[in-house]
Amino acid sequence: MQWRRGASIALACRAFGVSATCYRYGPKLPAENEEIADLLVGLTDARKTWGFGLCFLHLRNVKGHPWNHKRVCRIYCELELNLRIKPRKRLKRDKPDALAVPEAPNVTWSMDFMADRLGDGQAFRLLNVLDDFNREGLGIEVDFSLPAERVIRSLDRIIEWRGKPGTIRVDNGPEYISGKLLIWAEKPGIAIQHIQPGQPQQNAYIERYNRTVRHEWLDQYIIETIEEAQDHATQWLWTYNNDRPNMGIGGITPAQKLKMAA
Repeated sequence: MQWRRGASIALACRAFGVSATCYRYGPKLPAENEEIADLLVGLTDARKTWGFGLCFLHLRNVKGHPWNHKRVCRIYCELELNLRIKPRKRLKRDKPDALAVPEAPNVTWSMDFMADRLGDGQAFRLLNVLDDFNREGLGIEVDFSLPAERVIRSLDRIIEWRGKPGTIRVDNGPEYISGKLLIWAEKPGIAIQHIQPGQPQQNAYIERYNRTVRHEWLDQYIIETIEEAQDHATQWLWTYNNDRPNMGIGGITPAQKLKMAA
């Protein structure tokens, strides 16, 4: 009406029922908005993975600013900070040594512990020994405690029927770094190879074997006694070596690969 009909602002406001004060009102952005914008820009530059929620809580709860959620959110969106692409966090890790693949039986064995609980909640441990060549489970020892002396006794029993290994690969557990195990291995000339700390993939064969042990029998039963656990372990170990195809060695059983290598 003002531009086309030449009416005054007061007449146009009365005609449309609009307050003249409301018509003439112009928003006055306080200096605080600039302060909020500066803080948000600096915060998102320094913390590139933070979204609005963390930024607002940081300003309100950590820095103690009284600004409400809607005001900060409006400025955050006006700055288009909600359109940022969060970068993926990439960590540079040291490349571990390659896992050696033996070419014959008894070249390298792997050894590791597992833990579980009986039906009454009492904890017990398992000692697994594996031939890396054909992924054959050489023994599973089950008891409440498996100190270094028990580990040595188990290895002696396996060596009696299987023969002496050239190397036994282990992690850095207390049973494996004890002087008793090193002294025992020195006499027959067996090398104890410790993996690098924090690199379980260097013992990948026994780690994969442990997962199979847990999935195929340890998690399948509520075991009440140590004797029952040892019986399950002995029965499953025969099945694993003689009946269960292993995808890691071409879909044949460990017994078949051992026979092919003879």
